[in-house]
Amino acid sequence: MTLKELNFFYKLSENPQVTQVANELNISQSAISLAIKSLENSLNEQLFDRIGKKLILNEKGKYFKEKTFPHYLKLIDTQNIFLENRLVGNIKVASSKTISNYIMPNIYFDFLTKYKDVKLDILTINSSKILDLILKSKLDIGLIEVNFENSNIIKEKLCDDELIVVTSDKKQEKTAFIDSIKKKWILREIGSGTREIFINKIGAISEDLDIFMQLQDFEEIKTIILNNSNTVTAISKVAVKKELEEEKLFQIKLKNLDFKREFYVIYHKKKSKNLLFETFIEFLKNRFH
Repeated sequence: MTLKELNFFYKLSENPQVTQVANELNISQSAISLAIKSLENSLNEQLFDRIGKKLILNEKGKYFKEKTFPHYLKLIDTQNIFLENRLVGNIKVASSKTISNYIMPNIYFDFLTKYKDVKLDILTINSSKILDLILKSKLDIGLIEVNFENSNIIKEKLCDDELIVVTSDKKQEKTAFIDSIKKKWILREIGSGTREIFINKIGAISEDLDIFMQLQDFEEIKTIILNNSNTVTAISKVAVKKELEEEKLFQIKLKNLDFKREFYVIYHKKKSKNLLFETFIEFLKNRFH
């Protein structure tokens, strides 16, 4: 049975004149008759007595109405909720570490404050894992920091970013060739967007660097760099903004080398773009720009 069939049934239960109900609903009498017949067939019961051009509710019909009408009203109420406020639902979103830790918290908070009936399932994982989950349709939206090409994924630029090299050593030269920095490198783990961009950019030079440790978390890396002046890392500028301003960390500007990059929002090309999805995407774009 369908909501349309039930609607016709309840209308006829109040007014047995098929012609009048048809005029009220602006449909043909035959359409109503076919819908009622379909409803009766699905129940394997006759709900009306046919008397002339009237459909008179019989005892089975009265019983059916008594048992179903309250539930029908609840279904209509639920339908109206979505018509009045379609920003209801759940989005599963994942961000890479840089974006998740230093950019997204306030964006998530503000979006949920504005749209109180929305729920966000939030993950923080590296860019390669996000790409994999998007391809498997296990994520609605991903926020990553690596460029890529895949015909099954839609990629939209959010903003520019830059990786910089920092140390806590005040005596370190502020401008240098990368292979002249004789310190222990503390880098992100394999699969992270930060590491991929850094390694890909320096190419063969990476073989000459002393990559001493690989960690998953920026805060762990910063703790080591802050407490050990013989260490160095490549990190997003947004992740060390405070430490640079307080002169706890110092940037080493590299000669003939920079690490410009972009942040992207991604989703599967077959992802259904309902109002909630499109509103969240637009909200992200406005906040990043």
